[in-house]
Amino acid sequence: MNKTVTPGKRSELPKRVRIIGGTWRSRLLSVIDLPGLRPSTDRIRETLFNWLGQDLTGLRCLDLFAGTGALGFEAASRDAEVVVMIERNKKAHANLLVNFKLLQSSPASGLVEILQQESLEFLSHQPNLSSHLIFIDPPFQESALLDQAVIQAGRICDDSSGGGIYIEFPSSRTLGEIEALLPGWYCGKYLEAGQVKACLFRGRRD
Repeated sequence: MNKTVTPGKRSELPKRVRIIGGTWRSRLLSVIDLPGLRPSTDRIRETLFNWLGQDLTGLRCLDLFAGTGALGFEAASRDAEVVVMIERNKKAHANLLVNFKLLQSSPASGLVEILQQESLEFLSHQPNLSSHLIFIDPPFQESALLDQAVIQAGRICDDSSGGGIYIEFPSSRTLGEIEALLPGWYCGKYLEAGQVKACLFRGRRD
């Protein structure tokens, strides 16, 4: 997942992050040093998968702006039917492939695809209601990228059998701004952790 670090105050990246649950529980993902990139924290991921439930069997998932792949690999570890991870950066994409190859010593039950592509381009070709769970966490400085991805996710996501639209966004933005991009959806779960806000949107059933 991609996070923005304030110029001149860049924190040191962890060398590895741990998968929290499922088939690959406690397996480690390597983290490469790229500007603007650091993995989501254990606390945020643990909270998210408590919201979602530990078993994602049958769900089709998209991990947009995949970065380290922490969210996508967590979903695959929990038996999601399909996980498609999209990352535009060549080095980050190569690192995703390396991590996945290492995890394959204990294969997960579902299909994992790792694509080097622009996430918005990928979304533009997806049919309506074709995914159940979508993770969105673009670089925080690219607010227009976040907005466009969220709007597209509202068209593509069908959470009637579980899932939803998970969004991480900077604390400088309000939840109301994000809610306005998703008519017909509501923020069912919400957290703030430092400079990060996170929300899991669910489709309205009324």
